[in-house]
Amino acid sequence: MGYSPEQQIELLTPAIAPVQPEDSMAEAGRKILLAELVKMLEHENGSRTGEDIEDVHDMRVATRRMRSAIRLLKPYFKAKDIRAFNRHLRRLAWALGDVRDLDVMIEQLGRYQAGLEADRQAALQPVIDELDRRRQLAREELNAHLDSKTYRRFVKSFTEFLTQSVPETRPSHDGEVTPFQVRHVLPLLISERLAAVRAYDTILPAAEPKTLHMLRIEFKRLRYVLSLFQDVLGAQAKEVIEEIKTIQDHLGHLNDSAVARARLEGVVGDETGVLDDYLAFLETQEIGLRDGFPVEWARFNSRKVRQKLATAVLALR
Repeated sequence: MGYSPEQQIELLTPAIAPVQPEDSMAEAGRKILLAELVKMLEHENGSRTGEDIEDVHDMRVATRRMRSAIRLLKPYFKAKDIRAFNRHLRRLAWALGDVRDLDVMIEQLGRYQAGLEADRQAALQPVIDELDRRRQLAREELNAHLDSKTYRRFVKSFTEFLTQSVPETRPSHDGEVTPFQVRHVLPLLISERLAAVRAYDTILPAAEPKTLHMLRIEFKRLRYVLSLFQDVLGAQAKEVIEEIKTIQDHLGHLNDSAVARARLEGVVGDETGVLDDYLAFLETQEIGLRDGFPVEWARFNSRKVRQKLATAVLALR
């Protein structure tokens, strides 16, 4: 029987269950990964066709959330089991990322083009056509991966792994009793991820774009740990996640602009200068985003947001 994402979704969906505070971290990880695998599969067909660019984005997000969950929960799984799955997810994320980056570039360039006069719109069209050609090639590579036996075996084996009881592996410390339930471990995980974000406060005044990109990744990891375990946190977790999303989006726009500038320089010949104008527009946009970041940072670091996060964690019993 041939591979079908619909068949995998039908198999997995009835097994989806919310995380419970008393779950072992291994069981919580199984539940989280299973739900995210379903989300990934739900966007597979759309990612193949490209009819809605959000399908590639959503499929990529699901792979990232699974990789983040694996990173967090690695001590509670058998390393051999989980290492191979993470490797396959990384390979898929790369293929999706190539398409997604070009989706974003074409969409943003199209918005800029729409505000130009007709002759300059026409002058910019070869750039868009070239990016679209590259996107088609990237999608062909993505589809080749999705059609490969390697990918199909990964989905099959991951499905089997997540629909069976996960062998529990507790961290060992010379026979000492160690925390292994969600209600015991999650507060520490959240605290560690928050600390990783707030540590940037010491270097932000002179932060380079690369540093801000690294901060964006730390925000993403904090957001993932909160959203992956939102079932067991208080209602305020949703508000904190929205705050993180706001500042993460700010940094994301900054990164998108930097990536676009790097990839667009010299993409095609431009005798009219319209592409140079767009690159200058992106540079100005980056400066504005960097200048506006301290306001976003101050809002996130406010006592109000920290109190909401503390209240959300207190819901664990």
